[in-house]
Amino acid sequence: MQVRTRFAPSPTGYLHIGSVRTALYAWLYARHHGGEFILRIEDTDRERSTQAAVDAILEGMAWAGLDADGPPIFQTSRFDRYGEVVEELLAAGKAYRCYCTREEIDAMRAEAQAKGLKPRYDGRCRERTQAREGVNPVVRFKSPLGGEVVLEDLVKGRIVFANAELDDLIIARSDGTPTYNFTVVVDDADMQISHVIRGDDHVNNTPRQVNLFAALGRKPPDYAHLPMINGADGAKLSKRHGAVNILEYRDLGFLPDAMLNYLLRLGWSHGDQEIFTRAEMTALFDLGHVSRSAANFDPSKLLWVNQQHIQGAPNERLVELLGAQLRHLRLNPDDGPPLHLTVEALRERSQTLVEMAAKARCYYEDYEAFDEKSAKAHLRPVARPILEALKEAFAAQAQWEEAALQAVVERVAGAQDLKLGKVAQPLRVALTGQASSPGIDTTLRLVGRERTLERIDRALRYIDERIATA
Repeated sequence: MQVRTRFAPSPTGYLHIGSVRTALYAWLYARHHGGEFILRIEDTDRERSTQAAVDAILEGMAWAGLDADGPPIFQTSRFDRYGEVVEELLAAGKAYRCYCTREEIDAMRAEAQAKGLKPRYDGRCRERTQAREGVNPVVRFKSPLGGEVVLEDLVKGRIVFANAELDDLIIARSDGTPTYNFTVVVDDADMQISHVIRGDDHVNNTPRQVNLFAALGRKPPDYAHLPMINGADGAKLSKRHGAVNILEYRDLGFLPDAMLNYLLRLGWSHGDQEIFTRAEMTALFDLGHVSRSAANFDPSKLLWVNQQHIQGAPNERLVELLGAQLRHLRLNPDDGPPLHLTVEALRERSQTLVEMAAKARCYYEDYEAFDEKSAKAHLRPVARPILEALKEAFAAQAQWEEAALQAVVERVAGAQDLKLGKVAQPLRVALTGQASSPGIDTTLRLVGRERTLERIDRALRYIDERIATA
């Protein structure tokens, strides 16, 4: 049997990171087994479905690199097929038209609740043969009255449902539109889905769907219900815990493979390994090591994982991404050092691409002002002769390479009988506007000769202004 999995989001909002984890697990399972992965857009809710949400799903899946085998399938393009199956079930006596009004349904449920019973449809139209004038009927599935549905869930283990607890499911509304549980079964059957991997909020839908498969004479897929993702406080993950839209993480400077790595580990493990390449994810993933317990989303752990992926990413990939980030900041990557030099200098110091671009900004444009705390600590009158000596030495320096520049700084420090830090820190603040940067030799090379001399002059003017106002 060929493995075929699917990811079936509803286009009613952004692509939630919990949904992306579901998609990832389904994608990995298919790729691990050499199978196929289907993207199905469940857009039958016409009032809530939007094109913007469809676009967000497609954009998010593309960014994550979770490629489907074939174009996305839209349920709204399959309405004729759903209608055919409804008629088949009616003809076979496995479904019936229900003429009960909304008021009658409400009264039925209120009566059951008053008796301490579960509110449910009582099946009063189950054997009805006559139409009811003035009422557009719904179509209900004849759920088995006895017996059990036994689910051997690939994550949760055995789950048993009593059919007596299930009422007769509406499969087509009064306007003819099909309902969720019905369309899911028709689609999974027609598309020969072998494994349904989804969130455990769908567990209670499963017995109804299994019964529908039986009515259609089709074997149901194997089911794997994944635990939910909670916030760090254990509550359901929501916007108050931070970003939950996958595209926000792209905009925050996360690498897609890092995001997938982190989501993979939210509920799955392979020994103590934390960092996985995409190839390792595909080779190692199985459902046997998916946890049955909910996972807590930890933004600090995600940052750490992203930093590990930045450190391990190919240089050319980071060059491309940093260039895009700089252009987003309206900076020209050609107005500074070659991007590969900037990447090499900053990859070990950056948790996100946005942070890398922020640290790189001073190499591609003049900073607006000195960081107040850094300037107060290091651009003092005592630093003036140090900066004057450095300016003179750099102006005479022919070779603008790190080793030669380091030698200049060390020579000035020695001539003034100072430790290297006493020279490097005023220079660093002069060059970048702040007290933190890569090594001073690397910083000098990235800033370049012309900007170095201009910025030392700027720092000298700042010191002179402090002296004049003291």
